[in-house]
Amino acid sequence: MSQNLHDYRRSYEKGTLTKASVDPNPLQQFRTWFYEAKETIGEGEVNTMSLNTIGLDGFPKGRIVLLKEYNENGFYFYTNYNSEKGLSINANEKVSLSFFWPLLERQVIIKGLATKTSANASSNYFDSRPIGSKLGALVSNQSNVIENREVLSDKLKQLEEEYKTKEIERPDFWGGYLVAPLTIEFWQGRPNRLHDRILFTLEDYDWKIERLSP
Repeated sequence: MSQNLHDYRRSYEKGTLTKASVDPNPLQQFRTWFYEAKETIGEGEVNTMSLNTIGLDGFPKGRIVLLKEYNENGFYFYTNYNSEKGLSINANEKVSLSFFWPLLERQVIIKGLATKTSANASSNYFDSRPIGSKLGALVSNQSNVIENREVLSDKLKQLEEEYKTKEIERPDFWGGYLVAPLTIEFWQGRPNRLHDRILFTLEDYDWKIERLSP
């Protein structure tokens, strides 16, 4: 089956980006763009990002996860440490993150090193989650093959009954990662595919700023 998508195109004309206009601190520049994206598209989608890892099979893989915090140290997300992505990060800490905010015609692409957050930080976030999400973390043996969906629903019912009268504690196999950035690229769509691309590279604890050809 073949489908021609040659006419799927648009002209990007909503903004510009220059070395002179970006904040010299890329985390502050990200904060500015994140706030503008939140104001434009709302909180429900703005923190979705693609996490890309190198799998144990040697292939790269991307999947959508949720950014849960960012600060001067980097970008945080939470997952099952025994999942495919968790095992991949354990074997190779080099990852990339990417954000795409189409209404603003912007992308941010981050390369960095992923490390586990402290048990205390992971527990603090876990405790803030809704009960259903906590139980979901216990139900799912993430990335493993299961026979059918009933396996999940039956286990959920069992745990709902078990935890009616006791606190749901964070399991050891679940927690956070911090991605400490080494490069951060800001991409602003421009007409004629001559997009603005500004790259920050961490060198000797300082950020070098360069413009890339589109």
